[in-house]
Amino acid sequence: HHLLRYLIDRGVQKFVLASSIAAVGMQSLRFRPLQLPMPDEHPCLDRDGYGFSKYMMEEVTRYLARQNDALDFINIRLASIVPDDRVVTPRTAGPLTEWAMGSISLMRLSDTVRCLTLAVEAPHKAGVRIMNAVGAQANVAGTVPELLCSWYGQDADQIDFAHYEQPGHERDAVYDISYIGSELGFIPEMAF
Repeated sequence: HHLLRYLIDRGVQKFVLASSIAAVGMQSLRFRPLQLPMPDEHPCLDRDGYGFSKYMMEEVTRYLARQNDALDFINIRLASIVPDDRVVTPRTAGPLTEWAMGSISLMRLSDTVRCLTLAVEAPHKAGVRIMNAVGAQANVAGTVPELLCSWYGQDADQIDFAHYEQPGHERDAVYDISYIGSELGFIPEMAF
């Protein structure tokens, strides 16, 4: 808060902040998404502190924007970032682990740099924007529903998998990235 306030008091009006997909609380074994793909403003259901710290940063930007309605805040909920040349192993059905959702929500480093560059170069737009930024496909060997059913057991019965039941969408990201595409023109290019 103090750094943002310092910069605002010196005339800075646009901010691009790196938040995290963990803002929803996905690192906890008890986390269950309320909706899939998770929207940009999926609520914070964190129990362990890390996600809550990211969510609170986003809330600070809302607070500051209420004080000065000319400010532009872009909060990017970044994926787990992977070097461009790293070979990753797709997740297969198995027990749920901490940070499991992060292991299937990856984005290559070059896509991340391009995403942040587009955010910085975007025209000023007053307000607060929260945007998911993950790779277009989940890092899964099978389908997203198969993996999440193995993780969540009976709890998966409460999840609407309709999006992933459409042909060609079985491995789509578990975070919705349509807003960042329409707002900033960012479409992840590198696959896994």
